[in-house]
Amino acid sequence: MCLGIPVQLLAVEGIRGDVIMDGRPELIDLSLTPEARPGDWVLSFLGAAREVLTPEAAAQITAALGALRSLMAGGDLGDAFADLEARPPQLPPHLQAALDAGKTEA
Repeated sequence: MCLGIPVQLLAVEGIRGDVIMDGRPELIDLSLTPEARPGDWVLSFLGAAREVLTPEAAAQITAALGALRSLMAGGDLGDAFADLEARPPQLPPHLQAALDAGKTEA
């Protein structure tokens, strides 16, 4: 399983971004996020940024990952998933569109 980690860009040089990950300096590939600038938050998968995030989205993802670490260590989730608990389940947009169009099978 691949897990996306929010990181903040410290510097950008071409398609290379400098970040701090787990307290260590790292280089990530910015080929898929050419609009990323220093100070931006990006979602990094296996050393490559896949998406530019809002600071709020980065904070939500970071909180969720922290809650999962807590759960794996025997703790609880706290309120890290409160945004999901406060609303009914939602289908991804493409599946909702199919359902709205009357499709019920693949």
